Amino acid sequence: MLETPALQRVLDAHFPNVAMPADIAATIARRRLHDGRSLFVQGQRTQAFYAVVAGEIETRFTGADGTVSVIENVGPPRLFGLAAFAAGQPAEYEAVARGACEVLVFGREAYMRLMDEVPGFARALLAEFARRYDGTLRLLQAARHQGAAERFALALAQLVRERGRRDDAGWIEVTATQAELARLAHLSRQTVNELLQAARAEGRLRLGRGRLWIRC
Repeated sequence: MLETPALQRVLDAHFPNVAMPADIAATIARRRLHDGRSLFVQGQRTQAFYAVVAGEIETRFTGADGTVSVIENVGPPRLFGLAAFAAGQPAEYEAVARGACEVLVFGREAYMRLMDEVPGFARALLAEFARRYDGTLRLLQAARHQGAAERFALALAQLVRERGRRDDAGWIEVTATQAELARLAHLSRQTVNELLQAARAEGRLRLGRGRLWIRC
């Protein structure tokens, strides 16, 4: 049976003010994955979109030359697989468990009922897509026209929008690795590390394993 608090955390993060009827919540499954297990593979037509509620999912794609590139390390309560599922297109990447993890599975029935029966869900979903699209455009613009510090700031801002959780002390916790931040900012890991250390020295940022805290 689905744990309601886990679902509520996902709704609060992505679809605030949207009430989830109990009968629709009952159609959303919770799936556990072992380390290294693929949730779906590149080129597969997915039957659901997902939200991480525990652990971490690595999204990655394999190029024509066999090179594997990590796109993102997805932690709670982040959604993923939305675009391919909503468009009915094959997935552009593979989703693999990094360590033991759990995801919520929003299948076709849940999606259709949420869209058709829950006031505000469709608008909230459109806003979620718009935020992601805007963040991607900003990073592409930064990669072409802006310096390292500006790219770094934009990448941090995108992560805060997508995953940030504010605590009582005024810090915003973000789950992200340096490699992921470097990819988002189109910078080397060495440059990102130097910028992170500078921000920490200034008291604007704290670092942890696979996560960071930003004072905004």
